[in-house]
Amino acid sequence: MPEILFFHLQSRPLEQVLPTILDRALSRGQKVVVQVGGQERMSVLDDHLWTYSDESFLPHVTALEADAPGSPVVLTTQAHNPNAAQVRVCADGVRIPDAMQDYERVVLIFDGDDPEALSAAREDWKKAKASGHAASYWQQDDAGRWEKKA
Repeated sequence: MPEILFFHLQSRPLEQVLPTILDRALSRGQKVVVQVGGQERMSVLDDHLWTYSDESFLPHVTALEADAPGSPVVLTTQAHNPNAAQVRVCADGVRIPDAMQDYERVVLIFDGDDPEALSAAREDWKKAKASGHAASYWQQDDAGRWEKKA
């Protein structure tokens, strides 16, 4: 049964926190699939992950590319697991999946300033807890550091 982590964005956007989450998973030898809500958002994140830092390289592809099955990080808009990832990141309005047995960890990143995203995250929290998953809830402070709230 996977661990589920809820990341409540407050002071920093997805573009600033996603590279850190991906780097941590890769450092543990895990593959990651990142699902976002639409093609345009996937393209924006794809471009950003190539240029977010002058000192770092984050290997990734989109699910549209032929080498997706062998990539350590795949960006997608679908509910599939094209690279047999151990970690699934759900962002940009994507809900946690019903079928999570293929994952060691599922990460839900949501915008705390968006009432709909906040409501959906609360529903997903209740669903995760009712299913018996180990779940933790992290919220950004004003400086952008993560504080465990539950």
